[in-house]
This record gives sequence, structure tokens and C-alpha cells, in this order.
Amino acid sequence: MRLSPTQINDFEKNGCLVIPNFLRLDVVESLNYEIEHLYSKFDINKHPMTKFMTGINGKHIGNKYFLESSDKIHYFFEPDAFDSKGMLTKPVDKSINKIGHGLHILDKNFKSITINSTISEICTQLGYRDPRALQSMVIIKQPGIGNEVPPHTDSEFLYTNPVTCLGFWFALENCTAKNGCLQIISGSHKMHTLKKRFVRDTEKGGTKFVHVNEPLKNWNSNVDHEKGENSWQKSSKYTNVEVPAGSLVLIHGNLVHKLLLVCANIWLSYVIWNVNLVNGCDSDLYSDWSLIRIEEESEKG
Repeated sequence: MRLSPTQINDFEKNGCLVIPNFLRLDVVESLNYEIEHLYSKFDINKHPMTKFMTGINGKHIGNKYFLESSDKIHYFFEPDAFDSKGMLTKPVDKSINKIGHGLHILDKNFKSITINSTISEICTQLGYRDPRALQSMVIIKQPGIGNEVPPHTDSEFLYTNPVTCLGFWFALENCTAKNGCLQIISGSHKMHTLKKRFVRDTEKGGTKFVHVNEPLKNWNSNVDHEKGENSWQKSSKYTNVEVPAGSLVLIHGNLVHKLLLVCANIWLSYVIWNVNLVNGCDSDLYSDWSLIRIEEESEKG
């Protein structure tokens, strides 16, 4: 399919574009079935019980299991799926936060909807010369414990200069305000200046934020936090992106967005297939501190 001029203009204006009915419902069903198959292959006895931490309370994921996931299928738990003794309180399929980051390489079902002529055509229309699928993940918003994802932009985590990160967000279930759907500040991609990036800490191990223009200088959230970033937390400009299963949502790399916490008394969930693309020719994907590393001949759109 080709994007219409109106759709391209809407994306450029808002930093976000919803394309309903992008995936047929039988395809959505088959992908959800594949997720159940991935659960069945999971061996908890060999897992480091890595929790996916999103920066709440200053904590971000960054262990070896996470950093080595770019070309593997790794499983990450919801932090609230554990009790005070570190034991799971729910079945595995009700405890996983996401599965990633190399599904588009290793799983034929997810690869087929990611690396194809339709996705390539969309990238071309949006000005990409060398589109590459950098990371992919199944995001599960678990009922009752679906953790909050604070305001952020994808380019902070998948850095290129100039900014070329583009998110493909496929809804595999209905996403509504009641189950913690995506929220965006429309047009924020034009107001936001990228000043920090998330990198590997090559000295101490793990991950950290550094200044974009001074990559050897650590980002101190207490000192360097921008007024603009603080306003994202309290902004009344967020709008819900409520979409039915089968929809595709395109997300500009500089668009401010978040996911809310699913309240404990709300037993609704949803599943998302998320792929982030970048222009390989503009990227910084091969440096020692790059968060997600890809080979020079990685998957191209």
C-alpha cells in the first residue's frame, strides 16, 4: 500500500499516524497464536529473571541479558509480577512485560510482517534511503500489573544523527484508555530537541544517559533535566491513541509519548508488536556504546 498525501501530511504535522485495518484479523490471530507458542518455549529455570525497568524511580534496565538481546529472543518480566522474596506471583504468560529484541530476525511469522515491500514502500515515502529494522518486541500490557512507561522519545534510546528513528506499532488486540493505551503529545516531535541518549556504560557496565553533544559527560537527571521534560510529566496535552486490533501506528522518533499504569482493578490487557527502524546510513549503530547493536548487513526494509 501507499500512503496518501493526506496521511503523509498528517504524520509530518502530528508525528503520529494511525492506519486502521493494516493487518487482516486472521494475521492478527496467527501472531497472537505465535506469542502463545513463544511462551511455551520459555524455560524459567534458565532465565535470570530480568525485570524490565523503564526509569521509574531512576532505575533502568541494563544487565547482560538485556544488552545481548538484539539478535535473540529474550523475555523480560513485569517488576510487579514478583513478591517481596523474588518469587513470581502469577503464571509466566501473565507476568511477561515484553519479548524482544530480535524477533524480526529469528521468528518467521514476525519477520514476514516486518521485512516486506509494503513496509519498505512506507519508509521510502517518508524519505528513508536505507531503512533497517533495528529492534523488535512484543509488548504485553498485563492485566492488573501493566507497568507505567514514563514520557520519552524513541530517539533517546535509538540514536541517529540526524534523527531517523521510526516506530511501527502494530496493535494485536484492541487498545483503549481503559487498558492503558498509547498517549502522545501531538506535534511534540517539532518542539523537542534531543539532548540526551541512552548508551552502554563501557566502564562500569550496564546502561546510562549521556549528553548527545558531549557523549563522555553523564546526564544528571537532577541537574540537567529540562523544563520541557518536566512539563511532559504534567502536560494536559496528551491524547489517547485508541485503536482496534489490526491497526498500525507510525511514531516519529522525536514524538513524546507514554503508557499509563494499568490500575489493579482493571483486568484488561493488550498486546503490541513494535518495530523500530532507522536509516542505516545516518546511524551510530556500530560504536562501542551503542545500546542495540546490529551487523553492517542487518535486516533491511
